[in-house]
Amino acid sequence: MKDLYVPDIAVIKEKIEETGDVTTFRIQFQDPEEQKLFTYRPGQYVMVSVFGVGEIPISITSTPTRSEFIELAIKNVGLVSAAVHRLHEKDELGIRGPFGNGFPYEIAFDKHLLFVAGGIGLAPLRSLISFSLDMQDRFRKIDILYGSRTPSDLVFRREFKLWEGQEGVSFWVTVDRGTEMWKGRTGLVTSLFEEADVNGEDTVAFVCGPPVMIPFVIRDLQARGFSDEFIISTLERHMKCGVGKCGHCCIGERYICQDGPVYSYEEMKKLAEAW
Repeated sequence: MKDLYVPDIAVIKEKIEETGDVTTFRIQFQDPEEQKLFTYRPGQYVMVSVFGVGEIPISITSTPTRSEFIELAIKNVGLVSAAVHRLHEKDELGIRGPFGNGFPYEIAFDKHLLFVAGGIGLAPLRSLISFSLDMQDRFRKIDILYGSRTPSDLVFRREFKLWEGQEGVSFWVTVDRGTEMWKGRTGLVTSLFEEADVNGEDTVAFVCGPPVMIPFVIRDLQARGFSDEFIISTLERHMKCGVGKCGHCCIGERYICQDGPVYSYEEMKKLAEAW
């Protein structure tokens, strides 16, 4: 039986700079058999370790429909993430997981998909977006709404033309504060709702972004007819072990690292009562 506490060795195959402080690391397990057997759901995460420094939870941003590599978009915000950023191609990382429940994409089969992302919150949603595009016959129209603070904070810009040009997919992007060079939309991501004709009829919304953004997005989705069970988002907690042992992410009797981090808003309200 595989030991959940012992990381597998992965090798950095490519570093892709997204912004000044966000880099996507394309990795493969050192053991080809481990790479072949590694499966996950969009929305799950792995524990990434830099040996001698520490370990952090990172959402998987690649899609399980493309199994030749794993992609992790990591923001340089702390001790371990800074150590990861100092690594180079061919350097090694430790990987444990995958952990968490992932996005319940099955509830969206034969329905309209709406993605609402803010900042680096696009990273976990990108996994489900790519998954949905690879299985597009299982879904109806796909709308992607993305906002960031400034143009320089936009991640995965190389994907934008793909999403804009894909049949059955509509993509909108906005920034809070534009620049002289910025010719696109300016405003909060919720300002896109009217232009995108967002409504809750036969639609499932997947939302991810900074904590300050989530309540406003949920409020506006509810105002447009979305039921709480079809508003799906994620909770940020201090997850240290990934297996429900350390207790850092406990809310009431629930461990976010195991039965989260993805919840419907209906489930979030019940968690709030236990908080």
